Amino acid sequence: MPLAAAALLATPAMAKHHHRHKRHLPPASQSAAPAPETPGATPVPGARPQDMENGADKSGEGKSRANSDDDLLNQEKSHPKWDARPPRSKRTASEQQTESEPLTPDVVPTPPQKPVELEPEPPETAPQPPEKPTQPAEEKMLPDPRSAAMPADSVPADETACRERLKALGVEFEEHKAEHDAEIGCSIPYPVVIKTLGKSIGISPGTELNCQMAEAAARFMADTVQPAAKAEFRADLKSINQASAFVCRPRHGTRKLSEHAFGNALDIASFTLSDGKKIEIGPAPPEKDGKFLDAVRKAACGPFKTVLGPGADPDHALHFHLDLEPRRHGGTFCQ
Repeated sequence: MPLAAAALLATPAMAKHHHRHKRHLPPASQSAAPAPETPGATPVPGARPQDMENGADKSGEGKSRANSDDDLLNQEKSHPKWDARPPRSKRTASEQQTESEPLTPDVVPTPPQKPVELEPEPPETAPQPPEKPTQPAEEKMLPDPRSAAMPADSVPADETACRERLKALGVEFEEHKAEHDAEIGCSIPYPVVIKTLGKSIGISPGTELNCQMAEAAARFMADTVQPAAKAEFRADLKSINQASAFVCRPRHGTRKLSEHAFGNALDIASFTLSDGKKIEIGPAPPEKDGKFLDAVRKAACGPFKTVLGPGADPDHALHFHLDLEPRRHGGTFCQ
C-alpha cells in the first residue's frame, strides 16, 4: 500500500511523461518494480559510452540539460532539410576574398588598333653631304734676304773686325759653325757663342748670337746698365740671365721670321748685382727695382732698333726684348 500511494502522488510532469510513452501505472497490488515495457513506436536512443562510464542512465527521468540538447540535435540531423542542405564549412579569409573578386569576362575587349603610319617616300635623289672645305696649304714664311746668307770660304773683313772689338771689351766667346735652315729660312753664317759680356759681367746660359748683336749687348751693359746699377743700388752689375737668343722660329702669330732666327736678338729675364741682389723683369716689380728697370729700358731705345717689355704684349711680360732689326731710315720701335 505505501508504494501504491506514492505512485498515485506522481507529479503531473511524470504523468505527462508516462502518457507520452503510453505507459500505465501498475496496479497497487503489484510489486514496486515495474514490468518491462514494450518499446513504443519511437525508439529511445541507447546510452552513450561516455555516459555509461559516468554511471548515468539516460533512459530515466534524471536526464541533464546537455542530454536533452543531444536529443534535439539528433532529431534535427534526421530532419529532411538537414539532408538536403549540407552543413556550411568554415572558409578561410583568402577563399572569401577570392569569391568577392569580380569574374573575368568570357570575351576580353580588344583595344583599338593603332593607325598605320605611312613611311615617307624616299626622295628621288638622296641629299649629298656638304663637301669638306679644302684645307689651305701651310703658309710659308715671308721671304727675307738674310735667309739666303751662306758662309764664304774665308771670314769677311767686317766679321774679323767685330771679333777684335769683342776682345777689346773683354768679351769671352767661341766661334760656332754656321746655322742655316733652308725650309724655314733661319740663317747665321758666322755665329759666336759668348760666355761673358765684359771683363766683369757674366751671362748665362751660353748665348749664340751674330757678332754685331753680341757687340751691341756688351757695349750696352758696360755703358748703360753698369752705371745705372751703381747709381741706384751702390753695387756693380755682376751678370744677366738671358731668356732667348738664337731660335729658328717666326714671330708669334705672323709669317715673318723673328730676329731670333738670325741671331740678331737677345731676351733678358733678370739682372744680378755684385751684392747678390736679383732684379727680375715683370709687370709689377718693387719700386726701387722698377725705377732701375725703367731707366735701362729707356736707354736701350737707340742702341737697339726694337725694345719690348712688360706692357707691350703678353709675350714680353717677363723679359726685355732687344734686337738690331734693320729699319727704314734707321728708325726704332720701342714699346
